[in-house]
Amino acid sequence: MECERCHQRPATVHLTEIINNTKKTIRLCENCARKIQAESFGQMPQMNLHSFLSSLLNNEFFGAAASPAQEDVSEKTRCSSCGITESMFIKQGLLGCGACYRSFSGRLEPVLRRIHGAARHTGKVPERSGGKARIINKIDNLKTRLREAISREEFEQAALLRDEIRGLENDLKKE
Repeated sequence: MECERCHQRPATVHLTEIINNTKKTIRLCENCARKIQAESFGQMPQMNLHSFLSSLLNNEFFGAAASPAQEDVSEKTRCSSCGITESMFIKQGLLGCGACYRSFSGRLEPVLRRIHGAARHTGKVPERSGGKARIINKIDNLKTRLREAISREEFEQAALLRDEIRGLENDLKKE
């Protein structure tokens, strides 16, 4: 598919804007996407994810306004691995490393629960492309359970698991 703006390069960026239940989609090449980003898409002001997270975290951590005492505490809380402070994290909307989750867990957990409904990522596969991946994961889980049943010498259970695996593998071949 070619860029809808320059009609010269392949479209690699797809922008979608929904306002009052009206959906507007435009497919652009990278160069045109950069130009449009500067101009902004439609009438909406440019908003990047980091700015959004930063404002969300600032409100979540401190409420509407941070007191000097709260800011002082956020400067002292620091990741032992990368050295990022809590206030740097709030300003940037980005953690520095994987260890930051442990360093800031007391403050992050309630935010993650509120945003995602849980503090632990369980993964998600889109409905339209996830059928095959879901079946493969289920087969892998069943094979693990099969090996465990065989090691415990529960052969009846193992036979049931084997049959279920074969059925899923046949479903997979049909897709």
